[in-house]
Amino acid sequence: MNLFRLVPGYTDHVYEAGKEPLLLMLIAFLVAFLLTRAYTRIARVRGWGSTHVGDVHMHHVVVGILLMTAAGVIEFGFSPSEVFSEWLAIAFGVGAALTLDEFAMVFHLDDVYWSPEGRSSVDAVVTAAVLLALGLVATAPFGAERGKEPAAAFWLVVGVNVILVLVTFLKGKLKLALAGVVLPGLALIGAVRLAKPGSWWGRRFYDAAGEGRRGRKHRRAVAREAKRRERWSGRQSGLYDLVGGAPSRPSPREASDGPDLDGP
Repeated sequence: MNLFRLVPGYTDHVYEAGKEPLLLMLIAFLVAFLLTRAYTRIARVRGWGSTHVGDVHMHHVVVGILLMTAAGVIEFGFSPSEVFSEWLAIAFGVGAALTLDEFAMVFHLDDVYWSPEGRSSVDAVVTAAVLLALGLVATAPFGAERGKEPAAAFWLVVGVNVILVLVTFLKGKLKLALAGVVLPGLALIGAVRLAKPGSWWGRRFYDAAGEGRRGRKHRRAVAREAKRRERWSGRQSGLYDLVGGAPSRPSPREASDGPDLDGP
């Protein structure tokens, strides 16, 4: 549709590059998430009821899954026109927002929407938004565009970048790994830095009780993680509370560990 043709460079770098559906998906994703969170926060304050189908509470993750499924089936199964494809991108973005807004509930298989664990939904939304935004500025996944170079060199570049992304992921740096898919330099940074102590890499290659090189790495990783949490955890929680609303329920784990009020 070339919606923003009046913006300098938009036609060449977005529309002609075939990225307008991705841009519309990102906009729809962000708007739908903000409107959904605004509604749920108002509903919490005013005590509004939730939608039910019969006696079953209808979570909006269900609507999101249905929207994404329908948009995907129509897009891949019927090869719609350019304009219709962009409407499907908008529908998919709305569905993704509704789904990821309740990511924590799906992950924990429990109603943790307003519990501390519910912040992972905001984390998932931020991660998805960053990935979509990076897709707009990057030209190809793993930074590999097939040009005039030999096939062996092309696949070598792709293979190295895949390994860097995998190592970054195993070191517990999910956001950096996702960003590294489209910006390989970020994956290189994540791959060479210390792993988080609780990550697969940290458990496999660092030694909490050792005195050698592996033990020193573990202590450095623990110290770095503690410093990072001290510096950023409060700010991150404050930002997530601002965006998604502060938790108003205890963690289900804490509730289950509490005193038995029912008696024997």
